[in-house]
Amino acid sequence: MGDSSKAPVADGPRLAAAVILVRERAGTGEPGAGQIEIYVQRRHHKASFMSSAFVFPGGTADPDDRDLRVTAARELFEEAGVLLGRTPVDADTRAAWRTRLQAGEGTLAALMSGAGDAFDLDALRYFAHWITPSQERKRFSAVFYLARMPAGQTATVDDHEMVDGAWVTPDEALARAGELRLPPPQIRTFLELREPARAGMDALFAEATFRAAQPHPILPRMAQGTGSGSLVLLLPWDPEYQSHGVGDALVMPKHHPLAVGPSRFVLEDTTWKHIDAASSPDAA
Repeated sequence: MGDSSKAPVADGPRLAAAVILVRERAGTGEPGAGQIEIYVQRRHHKASFMSSAFVFPGGTADPDDRDLRVTAARELFEEAGVLLGRTPVDADTRAAWRTRLQAGEGTLAALMSGAGDAFDLDALRYFAHWITPSQERKRFSAVFYLARMPAGQTATVDDHEMVDGAWVTPDEALARAGELRLPPPQIRTFLELREPARAGMDALFAEATFRAAQPHPILPRMAQGTGSGSLVLLLPWDPEYQSHGVGDALVMPKHHPLAVGPSRFVLEDTTWKHIDAASSPDAA
């Protein structure tokens, strides 16, 4: 995140999508009774956006995608090698497709069509929508989709944009937020995933259904802490979002069901802390 004193960037955010890929941790008992873990990947340290941070696989929409779920499925395959298709495709074919795509040969949709396959867009369930603050040089309007890891597949990094991968439970991710250099949207999402994930896969997808019935973009606003000078990021339900935030705003209705819990982030060294406004060490 940037400096809250910067003027808003004129260009609007680019459409993007990411996948919250989930599975039951092996060795935890019968299906439905195990811990839920989520896949994250570390961005290259030379990346121009969120460098070295662990994030959900995803990226910007292509003109031919036509649907953000197509963007999500395509990026998931390109970055993690996981294919959300309607019919099973063997590992060797998936590996060959990925190699061809990395060489700039064709599109994933065309490769799948040639094999009589297509994306299983129903496998992607809306979970959240984040918009980058207007002070940032690179801005995205990114929808996060929840998807279950297909049987018989393995997630791997592309060694280009992504250089490391990890499966973590929401509790583990939140405990390791500093080590993983999690950005605010990932921290918030893991917090929202924590309770339903503890109840199992059915509860997790029930939460996605609940959230899809009342979607609302989250556009944080930047502010400067008055004490230590740390950067503060205000979420739309923070009491100081309109009065102290800088840049574009998108207010959420006061009683919106998603406008609950900690309402701001404070950057301490390189770690974002997700806290309540009342407990903020230096109010905006």
